[in-house]
Amino acid sequence: MSSETDAGAGMAGRLEALLRAAVPRVCPAAVALIAVDGSVVASAAAGELVRYADAEGTLAEDRPPADRDSIFDLASISKLFTTAVLLSLAEEGRLGLDEPVASWIPGRDPRLTPRHLLTHTAGLPATRRIDLELPDAGPAERMAEMLDTPIVHPVGGPYLYSDVGMVMAGRLAEVAGGAPLEVLVRSRVTDRLGLADTGYRPEALPRVAATEWKPERAGPGCVRGEVHDETAYALGGVAGHAGVFATAGDLLAFGEALRTGGGPVLHPSSVAEMVRDQGVEGAAFRHGLGVRIGDPGIVGPLEGAFGHSGFTGTSLVVDPVRRLTVVLLTNAVHPVRGRDGIRDLRCAVAGEALTHLNNGE
Repeated sequence: MSSETDAGAGMAGRLEALLRAAVPRVCPAAVALIAVDGSVVASAAAGELVRYADAEGTLAEDRPPADRDSIFDLASISKLFTTAVLLSLAEEGRLGLDEPVASWIPGRDPRLTPRHLLTHTAGLPATRRIDLELPDAGPAERMAEMLDTPIVHPVGGPYLYSDVGMVMAGRLAEVAGGAPLEVLVRSRVTDRLGLADTGYRPEALPRVAATEWKPERAGPGCVRGEVHDETAYALGGVAGHAGVFATAGDLLAFGEALRTGGGPVLHPSSVAEMVRDQGVEGAAFRHGLGVRIGDPGIVGPLEGAFGHSGFTGTSLVVDPVRRLTVVLLTNAVHPVRGRDGIRDLRCAVAGEALTHLNNGE
């Protein structure tokens, strides 16, 4: 075995050790990939896609192992797919980032722009449990009510993370793009990149990681193959802020497209604007369009890298300067939310990427 092969095996071993140390305390299942210049230099999978049968921690009878082809609920990483769709529409002149959202969705506050939505400076509240507010309504009625959510903070900042704003961004994409959001994500992002396992409402159920125990849902056991996020679920499983599922390999390919300038999804100028510091005040990190820059909760030692995390325990970190893309997919909310340790795991996986570069492996 060559020294290069030995080094690669050593790094993969360290990454696998990180994941195995986190399973099942931090998360029942985890998959991680680290790529340099687009080539995967380390990969690891650990744990079980379905470990628990209920909120009390009863072990499930069937506990399939996680592997690189496993599919996870990306949660808020979905926001990056919505962002890519909006930017592609802007390239075609179908919308302007600084034009009023009311130009496409009549009745909205005339101060709101797509840029406000993508930088979380629209003044909209963080979330809205539309499923509880309208328990007997359908997705269309609930969406209409979401779009009517009152502004509760200053428009233009400071930063207020808002799923409501990204729901509106997803609806804006549908109106400007003339198609449902899931069709736009498929035609403008996943089909162009060949991401066969990325999208809303996955069909390959045996490969999907389970999430939280939600007895109010119709199916038995923990949620599996349905979006974990309550608002996205209430909107039919497709929304601008959550609902996309993917494998680690597919998410890596998406991150690589952004790292290398956007092709064939976006023009380099659009990606440059996406990852440019938009001057948002009040956040613990710098903010681009849809992406966080230098978020200490996910980048670890990769200062200046951009990306996003997801509530289910996922993260995507892209570092163009160091030529790195790092993916971590977990189901840390299975069977219940509130575990600690996911932030440390995210940062440790990012740190492994830096260790690889520093060691010249």
